Amino acid sequence: MKPLHVAIASTTLLLAGMAVLGGWMAHKAAHMGKHAALQQTASSHLQPSVPGQDSRFYANNPRAMRLAERIAERSGLDLAWLQKIIGTARISEPIRQLVLPPRKTGARPQRKNWNAYRARFVEPVRIRAGVKFRDEHREALQRAQKQFGVPAEIIVGVLGMETLWGKQTGQIRVLDALVTLAVDFPSAHPRAAQRAAYFADELEYFLRLMHDSGTDPREPRGSYAGDMGLPQFMPSSWARFGVDFNGDGHIDLWNAEDAIGSVANYLLGKGWLADQPVYYPAQMDASEAVAAPLTATGLAPLHSVDKLRSLGITLMTSPDNAPSPDVQLALVELENRDQPSLWIAATGNLRTLTRYNPSRYYAMAVTELGAAIAAAPALSTEQQD
Repeated sequence: MKPLHVAIASTTLLLAGMAVLGGWMAHKAAHMGKHAALQQTASSHLQPSVPGQDSRFYANNPRAMRLAERIAERSGLDLAWLQKIIGTARISEPIRQLVLPPRKTGARPQRKNWNAYRARFVEPVRIRAGVKFRDEHREALQRAQKQFGVPAEIIVGVLGMETLWGKQTGQIRVLDALVTLAVDFPSAHPRAAQRAAYFADELEYFLRLMHDSGTDPREPRGSYAGDMGLPQFMPSSWARFGVDFNGDGHIDLWNAEDAIGSVANYLLGKGWLADQPVYYPAQMDASEAVAAPLTATGLAPLHSVDKLRSLGITLMTSPDNAPSPDVQLALVELENRDQPSLWIAATGNLRTLTRYNPSRYYAMAVTELGAAIAAAPALSTEQQD
């Protein structure tokens, strides 16, 4: 089988820095420190060993072998091959701990802090790295924007938030992660049965992809949940939205061009609307009682510009970027802990970005990071080194 050329980079550097200053992020800091340590422990499960001589492997696990049988029945893949591959997966207790929700401490939750969150990701070092990626892959980004209608800066923002443009794609063996979570998903999780079924499906997608591409399933590395490549796609997303954007005959999510096309195709498939911004800044002159019913609808764009204006919510636009009268928007609050919230009127594109990650703060950081990179000049020769 031909190997998959992957860029193995540590995920722990990002995770170790995820304790963001202030409020909500400070409340999360202790959990994230534990999370990073577990990631490091899970990553240590990369050294080879012999399944028949190690009870930690799944070769002699009846539930794992029954799962191989079910996958063979559904997929048509050879049962002996499936049993061999799944048998070489090794259970990872750190991975099982990582998928559990944070323990409730009893402390009162702090208000979120958009300014602190933004500052963590939209900062000079990351922007400079993004400009380098933008300039190196300008042709592919422009081609993706033209083909899929997703702006180049949004694609760049997603890849920067996910893996620092390929610098942090993960070093945990994907096979170990998916088999562990499909066979031994922790029963303490409130949705254990549903999540185990989800990972069993993802394992099937993964094995199909590896078989069809002639790639050894034991090679790819990714996150503790099985996310892979520059865009951190789960196997089902790779199968549905992966694009051979460099035209070499196969889809490789560790390749920048394929990642660029795949992210654009994913967002288009999730509802991206071309020629619409992600949001419009809003000036909030309405009372909390007036705003509450509007924000209660979440990110669904259900409110007209005229409706918002009539209630004391003014969009901060210029004649060049004013929305059309028939556009529908969502009123979204981004909390700033003890400071005034940031209010925006979001198009459906903000909700589309949350299909990638459910946090509206993540979606806004993608947008702001991409915009900062788009506005930055090209790097000098000295800066590129």
